[in-house]
Amino acid sequence: MEREKQIYLELPGVQPDLEKSQYLIERQLKPEAQKEAIEYFEKNNIIPTSMIDVSDGLASDLKHICTQSNVGAYIEEGKVPMHPDTEMTALQFRLDPITCALHGGEDYELLFTVKESDLEKIKYMPDVFIIGEITDKKDGLKLHTTGGNIHELTSQGWNHFSA
Repeated sequence: MEREKQIYLELPGVQPDLEKSQYLIERQLKPEAQKEAIEYFEKNNIIPTSMIDVSDGLASDLKHICTQSNVGAYIEEGKVPMHPDTEMTALQFRLDPITCALHGGEDYELLFTVKESDLEKIKYMPDVFIIGEITDKKDGLKLHTTGGNIHELTSQGWNHFSA
């Protein structure tokens, strides 16, 4: 949306082609709270050990959890959920889809951790994707790519407290 805005500001006669992006625009402009998840937690007696909404991007919000919890994390690229429209739009704009998934935000999905004893309970939770595991702080934040590489996970999301 930012790119299309810049094009419009430079060339006011050019209208953005957003017809194929209605799902993405709606998720960006009208995010919905994940009330069903909270209800599922209550019904199944699950108390997450940490939780944050993904507003700054998965990588940044995972870093917030890890920093506050004094832990590291290891996530699998192939397990990071991505709507097909997101993937197609990223490719259309010549962007790496996983980069968009890791550093985009504003959709307010929930990122949470649970005790290992609750893992079986969340395996059956609707619309939940187990993307990795919490590790020792000394291991840092790592991304295991589908190509078999392991990279340090950096956060590029919004900093609410910057000047």
